[in-house]
Parts: sequence; C-alpha cells; structure tokens
Amino acid sequence: MSGPLSGIRVVDFSRVLAGPLCARTLQDLGAEVIKVEPPSPDVSRFAFPSTDGMSGYYAQQNAGKRNVSINLNIPGAYELALKLCDTADIVVENFRAGTLGFFGLDYETLSKRNPRLIYASITGYGQGGPWRSRMAYAPTVQAEAGFTENSVRHYGSALTEPRTDSLSHADVYAGLQAVIAILAALNSRQNTGQGQYIDVAMAATLLAVNERAHVDLSDDDIGAEPAVLGATDCSFFTGPQGEHFTVATSIVGSRTFPSWLRAMRRVDLMEDPRFSSAAARRLNFGALHQIIQSWILTFPDMATLDAQFDEAKIAMGEIRSIKELTASEWSDYWGAVQYVPDRSGGEYRLPGRPWRFSADELTPIGTPAFQGEHNYAVFSELGVSEVELKRLSDAGVLVSHSRAANTPETSVVTVTPKEDQQEAQGRRTA
Repeated sequence: MSGPLSGIRVVDFSRVLAGPLCARTLQDLGAEVIKVEPPSPDVSRFAFPSTDGMSGYYAQQNAGKRNVSINLNIPGAYELALKLCDTADIVVENFRAGTLGFFGLDYETLSKRNPRLIYASITGYGQGGPWRSRMAYAPTVQAEAGFTENSVRHYGSALTEPRTDSLSHADVYAGLQAVIAILAALNSRQNTGQGQYIDVAMAATLLAVNERAHVDLSDDDIGAEPAVLGATDCSFFTGPQGEHFTVATSIVGSRTFPSWLRAMRRVDLMEDPRFSSAAARRLNFGALHQIIQSWILTFPDMATLDAQFDEAKIAMGEIRSIKELTASEWSDYWGAVQYVPDRSGGEYRLPGRPWRFSADELTPIGTPAFQGEHNYAVFSELGVSEVELKRLSDAGVLVSHSRAANTPETSVVTVTPKEDQQEAQGRRTA
C-alpha cells in the first residue's frame, strides 16, 4: 500500500456500513486493512443485486481489504484473533456495546498485550448510559437525533406523509467521525507511545454535524425567515433549454433576496408590497417564483445564465443523476469512478477518492475478497504452520466461501489513470 497511512495495520471487525466505511477510508489513505468476518457473513454481501456471496454494496465498502473468517465459538479461534490483534495499530468494530468483550476482544484485554493499540467502537448511543444496549440503524438513530423531525418540519405540507432520508447519514457520518478520531489518536501516539480507546455514538454525531442545531437548542424563533443555507428554501427552476436546476440562495430570506434583485436588475421589486418582507415573500412565493422563472427563460443558455448568477454570488446546480455526473468532463478530470472486478467476470463501478495529495500517491482500489479468502496468507504471515492451518480449517475455526479455496489469494489492483478508465469505458460501450 502507498499513501499517508502506509505501514499502518487495521483489523476490521465491523459489518455493513459505519465501521466498514471507517476502515475503508483508512485503507484509501494507505493503511492495510484485514477484515475479520464471522461465520454468518457480513449481511451486506447479500444486498441486491448480489451474486454468489458478492454484492456491489459490499464491494464499495470492502474492496481491497484482506479477509479472514473466524468462528469465535470454537476452541482455538480466540488465540488466532489475539495473534492478529497483537499486530494491529487500529481495531474498528461496530457491534452492540459489549459484544466483542464477551469474546475477550475488548480494548482492556487487547491493550494489555498491545499498548500502542487504538481501538474505535461505533454504536448508536455510546458504550455507557441508559441506551447502550439499544439496536441502532441509521433510520432509527436519525429519528431519535432530531434528523427526521427536522426534515418533516421543514418540508411540512410538501410531504403527503412523514418520510426519512433515503441515505444512511447516521452510519456514514459516524464512520467518518471515527476516522477523524483515529487520526487524532495516531498523532497522540507519536508523542506518548500509547494507544487509546475511542467511543463514537451515531446520535451524538448527528447532533455535531447539524449546522442549525443552535436554533433549536436556543429556542430561537426565526419566523418567516429561512435558516441560513436552508436546503428546503433552495428553489427549483427550469433552464432555457429545459434543464432542471436549483440554487443555494433563498428567494425569501432578507439577506439573500437582494442578490436576486441585483441579478435581475429589478431593485423595483423591493418596493412591491408583495415582496417587501420575508413574511410577504413567503405568502406570495408563487408570484415571485414566476417572475424569476420568466427572467431565467430570457437567457440563451445555462452558461450565460450561470455567468449572471455568479456576478450576483448566486450558486446554481443542475439536477443530475449519479450516472450523468460520472459521464461529465469533471468526472474524467477527477477520476471520480474506479472499476473493480465483481469476481464473476464483470466489474463494479465504484466511487473514487474524495482527496488528492501533493506528496503521496494513493493505491488504487483493490479487489473485493470472498469470505475467508486470505485465511492462509494472513495467518501464515503470523507464524501459524500450514499443518495447523489445515487442522483449524477442518475444525471449523477458519471459515471460507466455497470460491475462496479455489481463488488465488490476491489484492489485484485495477485501472485508475483517466486514460485507462476511458479505455475501459470504451470497451463497455463498443
């Protein structure tokens, strides 16, 4: 591996999303990640569509990780897990509080053997307190943490029934906050030589990333004024050639409405009683929107419109699907999509990395592993003999997918340069 975290080893006991995303991000930054999968596989392997123990959902969070599978309920497994954790810089897990402690793989036990270990646990509500044992999935934590109520309250009558967001924000943000804490702990370890334990709560994460939480916490009454950069006050318009786009500048807000007047050269609208205050503009929203829409249609194209928006400091964005975005020139420039094998003769198109480094080259995304594919390779490196490995496999301590035994143990690197990706795209469309 190459990258800023080259030489760091992560043992990943997690499954589905928050923990795997945390470990995958560390891997993207150059760390070596060994995923420890239980006999009952990570359920994300079976996310639709899936083929023979592999899915795109699983690959997106786990491609490139080496994979071992251990049955911790069978004698001999615990010693293997300890041997692996003795070599780790970082352990990541996202089981319910206390689960790995039941197997003797808690931080207290592991850190006595490996004092430099950094151990991160991601749960819904933290390792202590009255909610420590509650099940936690993104939709339920988002409901508990005000995320869902916020959306329902802001969209109001636009919703025919209550809805939560379609994406798993609680998992994703908690995984990324865990990465931040781990990087901070690595820096601290450089100074102290000691690792530490990190407790990440999804509910606390959602509070921390809610940029308007201060409004609710202080009981501020903002009346008809929209919250700063309130997503629900970003209006949608139709472009000169039928494009669908939105803007990040409210047509209602007292601080943002003047930007629209400057863009349209219509300062006279400020004297119109229908638009003279935020409350009036909200009451007459339809009329104001129609004035702006009619003005937009006077432009020959989106580029000319965008230039005038830019002059008035109004940001706009076309409504694109992910496939439309990744077909853009920007996607080619950034390398926003990488291709990895799906292990069935095809390939997955997965998101590329969100950062670039001037002094570090990041290793391309590797191949997603079958369950237990690297059992022999990993534990051989730790000094376990081939005879002992066969005995452990026969005893059911080491578990592997049927295809793993017939697959070369490898982390094949796939194409990443833009030219190679374009060539690969050409092969698919030819």
